[in-house]
Amino acid sequence: MKKQILLFILAAALLAGCAAADHPQAQIAATTLPVYELTTRLCDGTELTVTQLVTEAISCLHDYSLNVRQVRAAEAAELIVISGVGLEDFMEDLLQGKSIIDSSVGIPLIEGGHAHSHDHEEESHEGHHHEEDPHIWLSPANAKVMARNICAELSAQYPEHTKTFEKNLAALLAELDKLQEYGDTQLADLKCRELITFHDGFAYLAESFDLEILEAVEEESGSEASAAELIHLIEEVRHHDLPALFTEALGSVSAAQIIASETGTEIYTLDMAMHGSSYLEAMYHNIDTLKGALG
Repeated sequence: MKKQILLFILAAALLAGCAAADHPQAQIAATTLPVYELTTRLCDGTELTVTQLVTEAISCLHDYSLNVRQVRAAEAAELIVISGVGLEDFMEDLLQGKSIIDSSVGIPLIEGGHAHSHDHEEESHEGHHHEEDPHIWLSPANAKVMARNICAELSAQYPEHTKTFEKNLAALLAELDKLQEYGDTQLADLKCRELITFHDGFAYLAESFDLEILEAVEEESGSEASAAELIHLIEEVRHHDLPALFTEALGSVSAAQIIASETGTEIYTLDMAMHGSSYLEAMYHNIDTLKGALG
């Protein structure tokens, strides 16, 4: 009889443990820094673990290939959070049959492919261009939509943590509102609101703070700007009296340096916020950079 009672107690304890943690080893993978940071913040205070797949310093994923570690992490994950808008096309096969959170749902998209892409004018979105610009996280308003999308799907997948997700979401949305307000204040009275960028990925950032991108130049190794293109860009700088040119942290600066030497403009670096320690820090850096450059 005592043995039966002991077995009953042990069984009850095991069942209670399972009920308390339906997903004790839950694994979530997030593809890039922005969705990783949003997902991690939402999961704070739960036992859920989040793995960032793409951790290298990179600003474009069109030719990216996952390594063995990344493939294993994606395969082990029971849920994968993606940025969407075609950004993760490089891992399309791996995503087949997986539970996916597409954080881009409901976001108004900006058409891509506006850049001067030297020697690549006929390139389709299967190459470097996307039909829509996938860099949606560079808008604080878009990041709020992404956070809400992730929160809703996490709550559906792990309903026992819904209250925690919603509490974390409220705090995260407040931080993103603060980011937008900071940018609105810092960039309200700029002397110049027009930009030439050397990456076709800052449209959402510009739109968020009422800036205009005159030219977005895509320059890669082996496809540098021609003399005619450089002359055109120099004329644009002079015509609009631009005080600055904006390169991307990991991009080529050769054309920008030539134009700067001819026009006397300064070169500043913007961050795609796809790598590093913090998406929010990168966004504040971009706002401060724009303020310093366009004053």
